[in-house]
Amino acid sequence: MKTKDFALQVKDLSEDGTFEGYGSIFGNVDSYGEKVMPGAFIESLARHKREGSNVLMLWNHDAREPIGVWEDLAEDAKGLWGKGRFLLDIQRAREVHTLAKAKAIGGLSIGYRETDTDQDGAVRLLKKLELYEISPVTFPANRRARIEAVKSERMEEFARRLRDGDPLPVKDFEDILREAGVPRSMAVQIASVGYAKAIRSESEGEKANDGAAFMRALLNI
Repeated sequence: MKTKDFALQVKDLSEDGTFEGYGSIFGNVDSYGEKVMPGAFIESLARHKREGSNVLMLWNHDAREPIGVWEDLAEDAKGLWGKGRFLLDIQRAREVHTLAKAKAIGGLSIGYRETDTDQDGAVRLLKKLELYEISPVTFPANRRARIEAVKSERMEEFARRLRDGDPLPVKDFEDILREAGVPRSMAVQIASVGYAKAIRSESEGEKANDGAAFMRALLNI
């Protein structure tokens, strides 16, 4: 089973746990170079209806944590529309309901199998999909991949500018440390003391080619 993520677009989230939203949007090329086409879900939805089976609502794709039901699913001009209901007798469902109301959840993610695809230049067209689940997720995978790519680019820029003798400002280096999970107080200390001393030494020409000296200054040792 593959998964694909979409921004959470929920409206009319009620106190009893019912809501409406889109599990998939047609026509957008995602970060994987794929595009879900209109009609992709029609056969799968018809099969579920015919066989009396359900499209699942799980928490973070975990089959051990069903949190609700999809009471109605249909394609419209925009995408895959659904009316769902969190089962508030379940503790996890109550937690997700609270997060959704606070707009603290990252998105919805569909679980599917490809049954018909095509290629349009660099874009892969998903023409027919067998739909298994539409699940709220804390942090959609494709968004996480984009953030990790941004972090990697910032580290590459950091290294390049050090090599070129044009180091990042102290505040920018502090931000990189914070993004990497370093506690704020420690990030401030490393950036404002060790890093500031290191780049000052470099700018003054002190052992400009001595990497060990730079690291000692960076760590303030």
